Amino acid sequence: MKRKVLLIYTGGTIGMEKDYETGSLRAFNFENIFEKIPEMKLLECEVSVHPFKIPLDSSDMGPEEWKIIANYISKNYEKFDGFLILHGTDTMSYTASALSFMLKGLRKPVILTGSQLPIGDLRTDAKENLLTSLYYTSLYENDEAVLQEVALYFEYKLLRGNRSLKYSAEFFDAYQSPNYPILGQSGVHLNIEKEQLFRADKDEKFSADLNISQDVLFWRIFPGMQVSHFHVLPQMKVLILQVFGSGTIFNTEKTKKTLQQLRENGTEIVVVSQCISGGVTIGKYNNSNVFTEVGAISGTDITAESAITKAMHLLDNPNYSGTFSENFERNLRGEISE
Repeated sequence: MKRKVLLIYTGGTIGMEKDYETGSLRAFNFENIFEKIPEMKLLECEVSVHPFKIPLDSSDMGPEEWKIIANYISKNYEKFDGFLILHGTDTMSYTASALSFMLKGLRKPVILTGSQLPIGDLRTDAKENLLTSLYYTSLYENDEAVLQEVALYFEYKLLRGNRSLKYSAEFFDAYQSPNYPILGQSGVHLNIEKEQLFRADKDEKFSADLNISQDVLFWRIFPGMQVSHFHVLPQMKVLILQVFGSGTIFNTEKTKKTLQQLRENGTEIVVVSQCISGGVTIGKYNNSNVFTEVGAISGTDITAESAITKAMHLLDNPNYSGTFSENFERNLRGEISE
């Protein structure tokens, strides 16, 4: 039985080719992808292509585009066995994280991939990323999808989408999942680490929750920063602070008063680490105790991309019971370690 895969092309380097007259990259008609990669016809799956009418650079991908993708997957959920999203690399981890929260009760694979070089380049990484992603997207055992979550595939590695981050603009091996093991690896055999896979609750039905609020601000703390600048910021509902190491910040009375005032004004404060690996442990050092005093939320080992999109999804979302802090601290889609 051939599995049916819906390929959604949003834009990015993977769908570009060089204009040899100008030397610039331009998007090609992605409906002709089978001519660019004839090997796709040899796969044991049927691929249907749905390109964005206007391909977008990944820097232009945001909440509205996340909603479009999630809604399109929802409308076609019963028609296809898996979904592959081709995306520019710069913000792919944001989209993967956002979709992981928006697509509830997922029982089918949703994989994002892209490339560092265009398909037409002689040294391109696009073909391998695309072909292997299609293999993973159509991987079923006993009539059940092996992968039932939002994942990201790049340079032989399959990663949990909301655990991924782009760490290199130069190398083909551009993505890491520093706080969670890889889900699978492509070599001579197509491996998958089943014990690492996420499964939704058995009684949770699939649905697309399109709630995304943009009243979220991300701020990186740096030595010498004037915390008083927070006073001139417009009112925001969630402030994500990326702090030092395992969760420290300046140990001053001004810091405490500023954060306390934000909380009194109704702003939720989420604390995440600037370190790629590891996470926040409030109380480990004295300079983190201020977060307990003001009632801030620990992001533990969540990535910045996942923290931002999780906050955007949860904020003012009527589909969740409990407070924002209670829901943020919950492990919803495998984005934080238990």
